[in-house]
Parts: sequence; structure tokens; C-alpha cells
Amino acid sequence: MTVPPVPSAPRTGRPGELAIDVRNLCKKFGDHTVLDGIDLAVPRGTVFALLGPNGAGKTTTVNILSTLLAPDSGTVRIAGHDLAAEPARVRAAIGVTGQFAAIDDLLTGSENLVLMGRLHHLDRAETRRRSETLLAQFGLTEVGGKLPTTYSGGMRRRLDLAMGLMGRPDVVFLDEPTTGLDPRSRREMWDVVRELVAGGVTVLLTTQYLEEADQLADRIALLDGGRIVAQGTEAELKRLIPGGRITLRFADAQALGRAELLLDHTAARPEELSLDVVGPADVPQVRSLLNLLDSERIPVDDIVLHTPDLDDVFLALTGRPQNDRKQEASR
Repeated sequence: MTVPPVPSAPRTGRPGELAIDVRNLCKKFGDHTVLDGIDLAVPRGTVFALLGPNGAGKTTTVNILSTLLAPDSGTVRIAGHDLAAEPARVRAAIGVTGQFAAIDDLLTGSENLVLMGRLHHLDRAETRRRSETLLAQFGLTEVGGKLPTTYSGGMRRRLDLAMGLMGRPDVVFLDEPTTGLDPRSRREMWDVVRELVAGGVTVLLTTQYLEEADQLADRIALLDGGRIVAQGTEAELKRLIPGGRITLRFADAQALGRAELLLDHTAARPEELSLDVVGPADVPQVRSLLNLLDSERIPVDDIVLHTPDLDDVFLALTGRPQNDRKQEASR
């Protein structure tokens, strides 16, 4: 199946208007191409999700954008600063939370934050104020004096993110921040991300979780084999592929049978008194179906729309679903 590409986010022409501006980024390790000319355009104050399986190049992308790894070619601007010419300014403008919490377990939570304050050259008073504010913001005030070895997984991730925010970054990179967390802790992290963006921070999030991208991202890029295979809003990506259905539920078998005879492209489920109508799951189609059923005096008890999800998009673009991919070693 041929899938039409989604156009990338329009560039403003002035680099400072994009928090992250990546053009033709390439990286190889030996003969292995990890990034093969990717482009990213992330407006300020938004969440951009880089979605892909292990080995797709997500962590390599974050390592390059955060100055931890040099690209082979391409241009990058972060918060208006050129990555190659102004790496120190880029580092001053960003915060990074990796796949594994970068916490010193021999220091208390509060002491970890103080350490980060000193690394950012904050004075003592500002370091203390900032530490207290972040402990409160992340719900860690009561455990701030305890060692992180006593923390839950979710608490450790929150402390790790708080450490990355000590320098008041404009851009935050979150590399699979909820890996290994239970559902409750994962949702707590989502709330934290939403609060950051509400405060004007730009977030680039890498994840393997389709629901996470659905919940948080203003725009999503699907990365596979070092290439961006599609990019756009959640709705734009889902419109790339055909599919969808409308489920109609009826009060009795007689109404179900009459509707099945009246409508085309249907599949009945008598045990549920429901009828699936295959086709566009959109407002015009719903209106048309209800008008037709109403004209024949067939009452509908309930209606449910089913549209393709991001896993369907991955399957259409790569020939295999996101969750069934071979687990390759992450770079």
C-alpha cells in the first residue's frame, strides 16, 4: 500500500522561532547508519514525540541534540543556538533526562538537587530556593532528606527530572522517561510534562509507548531504521491510512436485522445487538447513517466511532506493528 507522506512542520525562516531546528542529520557507527538525514522542526512551548522501536535511532538523536555526541553531518539549532558553533550556549539552554535515572544514591534527594545547582553555577541562596521549589513541585518534599535508595521508581524518575530543571532550561529532552514505571507513575510523569509545557518549556520526548505519544504530543515523528517515515499531528498521521468503522447498537434483534438489510458494508454481531459499518468514521458519515436509519424509523441506542491508531500507522508504513518489532540493541 502506498502511503502519502505527511509534510513536516512549516519552518518560520527565523531560527529563533523554533526551539529545535534539525536539518539533514546523519550519523554512522562504523558501517551502520543510525540516522539517515532526519529533519525536525519543533515550535517553542510544545511537546514533540519521537516514536519508534529500540534501535530506531531515538537515543542517538537525543545524544546529538544534547551535545553528548557529534553528528557526521547536518545542522542543528537549539533555542536559537547553533549546535556546532555554540555548544556551551546549547548546554545552558537544555535539560536532559535519560533512560536511566542519573542520581547519586549516596546523596539525599535534596543534596542531589544542590549538586546540580552548583554545576549550574547558581549561588547558595538560589540553589536552596530552587531545590525547595522543585521538591515541592514534584511531590518530593517529605522525602527530600532521604536517600534515593528508599524511593519508588516513579519518585526516582521525578527526582531525575527535577535535577534536569535546576538550570531553568528552555528545552527539555526526555529519553523514554517512563520506561519501567507502573501505570500510575507513568501518568504522574505525564502530568509533570504537561505542567512544564504550560510554563513555556519545550519538550522533545522519545518513547516506545503509543499511548504516551497520543496523550502528550502536539506533533509526532515516526522513526524507523534511522529515517523519519512520517511526521505530523496525531490526527494527520491517523488519516494517512484507510480504515475505520462505526458501531451501531440497537435495542432489539428486529431493529438490528432491519438495519443490516438497509445498510451496505456491514458486519452484524447479534449477541451484542450491534452492527459494524466499515468506512470513514467521521461526522459526515455518522450524519448520513443516522439520517438514513431515521428515515426508516429504525432507532439507534448507541454509536461508537473506531479510527486507526498509531500502531496501525506503523504497520502501514513499515509492514509490522510497533509492538511486535524485533527488539534490537538501543544506541
